[in-house]
Amino acid sequence: MALQTEKEIIQLQRRLKDLADKSFRQNIYTFSGFLGLAELEVYYRMEKELFFSHPALFGGDEGAERKMVRFGSPKDFGYEEEYPISCLHVKPLLAKFADKLSHRDFLGALMNLGMERSCIGDIRVGEKEGFLYCQSSMAEYICENLTQIKHTHVKCEVVEQIGSTGADEPEEQSILVSSLRLDGCIAKLYNISRNESLSLFQSGRVYVDGRLTENNSRALKGGEVVNVRGYGKFVYKGVKYESKKGKLCLEMSVYR
Repeated sequence: MALQTEKEIIQLQRRLKDLADKSFRQNIYTFSGFLGLAELEVYYRMEKELFFSHPALFGGDEGAERKMVRFGSPKDFGYEEEYPISCLHVKPLLAKFADKLSHRDFLGALMNLGMERSCIGDIRVGEKEGFLYCQSSMAEYICENLTQIKHTHVKCEVVEQIGSTGADEPEEQSILVSSLRLDGCIAKLYNISRNESLSLFQSGRVYVDGRLTENNSRALKGGEVVNVRGYGKFVYKGVKYESKKGKLCLEMSVYR
């Protein structure tokens, strides 16, 4: 679900509030569907309002971008309820004749099954296979019905955790910048102009550690994860060295 209108934002706010109220009134855990970056920003703005129901986020693993909200606390209820998230491995029946598959190919095939986007978490794709998180209630349905992606016949199985696809490894890259300003780092890393970088902030496409940031001049901090919608994401690892002219060489782990 991409939030494009005020009505959609209000609907999401109401849904989150209803889940929080239900958890609090009935002393049960409640869960949202998977939320993307824009939807999570709505949640973050409501976080204090929802605090009474002890919300927490998880998406299948610590690095997951799309996350569920769980309302309810083990301290209050006396027991822990796991997030209803399953991990699926999707691989070709005949790897030799398989197409090279993209994230868009996987997502399109899932949407063609009539799935809501909120049922699907992160999708991590290799050259011919992939892993995905989904709502546990949909795992069996996907395994039975996801039989083809593009021209490639595939099979699905539930696994304990996402494995390495090879393609999900970051590219280590260094850039030379005059400062740690976020807009300048983005411009340099993605080879775009400073004005183009600024427009990304103005259009709400830059997230730092999962939170929308409109402050283009903020300084990067070590370990921060920056998502730039339409370009990818990177992790800022630190300053490698400072040149004689005062330029900073920054180390980045870049996910394309």
